[in-house]
Amino acid sequence: METARRGFLTAGTWCADHNKLVERWPEEDMVVEILSEGVEGGGSACNFGIDIRRLDPAMPVDTIGVVGDDADGAVLRAQAEAAGIGVAGLHVVPGGRTNFTDAYSVRSSGRRTHLFHQGTSALLSPEHFDFAGSSARILHLGLPGIHEKMDGPWGGEANGWLHVLKAARRAGLQTNLELLQIAPARLRAIVEPCLRALDLLVINDFEVGAITGTATTCNGATDVEACQRAGARVMEQGSMQVLAIHFPLGALAFERDGTVTHRPSVSVPQAAVMGANGAGDAFAAGFVYGLHESWPVSESLSLAHASAAASLRDVGTTGGVESWRACLDLAEGWGWRH
Repeated sequence: METARRGFLTAGTWCADHNKLVERWPEEDMVVEILSEGVEGGGSACNFGIDIRRLDPAMPVDTIGVVGDDADGAVLRAQAEAAGIGVAGLHVVPGGRTNFTDAYSVRSSGRRTHLFHQGTSALLSPEHFDFAGSSARILHLGLPGIHEKMDGPWGGEANGWLHVLKAARRAGLQTNLELLQIAPARLRAIVEPCLRALDLLVINDFEVGAITGTATTCNGATDVEACQRAGARVMEQGSMQVLAIHFPLGALAFERDGTVTHRPSVSVPQAAVMGANGAGDAFAAGFVYGLHESWPVSESLSLAHASAAASLRDVGTTGGVESWRACLDLAEGWGWRH
């Protein structure tokens, strides 16, 4: 990895997560009690940035995004500043309604359900991105599918995401794109053109199936062999030096030289699980942090799993993540799946 640059620029989705913990997910027309609730930062740019700062408080992180001047926007700005994230690129829209998500976590299963309102995220466009003054090494960009302007054609490119990724590369940044579990056909249409403008890609089993048009899960279980085939196809289509695919029981990492590494996940005690909200972001932060620090891919996968495991201990998106050493110690204490 290049050493002249250092740190991360997170960009894209800043949303306020209205976190709600319930005992079980109700059927339609039924009632279930909310056990606890709170509002905190969410979205890929927010979660990844805060996770990086929690893993390593000395790591520089700046951000680009759009929020409103409402109460949710104030929460996001305050959390970014408290985490030590540079917010000069976090644009505030007067009178705007900040993107928000009603994020329900089920205590009995650890599963999550999100209902979101796009709000000011619809206004994000390539015009908000200026890389001229950035000394960051890696751009972490997301989330395609929920940003109206970015999702459409821009400047002769298939979409705004591709326009931004190409501009970042020209400015000397390495690029990483985070995805969201939206309708597979829509996800594929947006992401496929972007694959040739990526240096890294960290996705889950559903997402790799969506962007390749293949079945990678069956009745909620991961088909690891299908993920391996799909991952090889994505590597052929894209320019990534490293691709990681994560799933509940483990992860696969593909390198440009053909190496494929399989690493089981952490054996997290069920009693320790408060919610999975943000675990994917924590995995991405741990993995990309390791690569930034020139760790071997296998060790980066270990930190990715450890960060995700630590994240599961909190109903929010970032509260469970600790320093990279503390996350690894936690994982070693719990043990690894086989």
